[in-house]
Amino acid sequence: MNSVIYQTRISDWPEQERPRERLLAHGPEALADAELLAIILRTGSGKSTAVDIARHLLREFKGLRGIDSQPVEVLQGIKGIGLAKAAQIKSALELAKRISQQSGQPKEIIKSSEDVHRLVHLRMRDLTREEFRVLFLTIRGELITHKRLFEGSLGESVVSPREIILASLQMAAAAVILCHNHPSGDPSPSPQDRQITRKILTACRYCDIQVFDHIIIGRDSYYSFADNGILNESG
Repeated sequence: MNSVIYQTRISDWPEQERPRERLLAHGPEALADAELLAIILRTGSGKSTAVDIARHLLREFKGLRGIDSQPVEVLQGIKGIGLAKAAQIKSALELAKRISQQSGQPKEIIKSSEDVHRLVHLRMRDLTREEFRVLFLTIRGELITHKRLFEGSLGESVVSPREIILASLQMAAAAVILCHNHPSGDPSPSPQDRQITRKILTACRYCDIQVFDHIIIGRDSYYSFADNGILNESG
């Protein structure tokens, strides 16, 4: 009795069912997340098609946000995902973040905590480690750039006001906004958060650098020291 050979290649599928052909015929909005991810992966592995691998990734990490939160090393641990495929996934997700953050204005103006949240939350809300970012601004609130300065369990020994001041001077920034995330998902400030904020405020005042706000990014919400009227108290 002859064994049946399973069709595992997407190229063996009817043309109207292949993800790439469906995208070209109907547009990307017609495709499911797994199909779009399969186009990025391009090829399968063994008996698994690119769509099979994409579905497994989405199940394993509970959607695109979960995939985005994983480092390359973890993605490589999934069967069928090597270094090249992991890099392709991370590159595509990074491009999506950059598109969402682009502004039609020559210089983006940061006017409120909502502007800050919109700018950084895609990068920070699903991180599994704490990360401390600083937005560097002109005195009118024009965004010069934003950078990750510290990573890990944040504390006074990690977050250095000196590094923030040096970076501000290098970029000719007159003001900064501090941002960090809580991997727990709860953005409520801890006593340590208040202590770090107070230390940075004091140091920046000596250098005529204004601290407009300190924002803590949670899973789907954020906390603003300025909005809650405790920024000056922290100083």
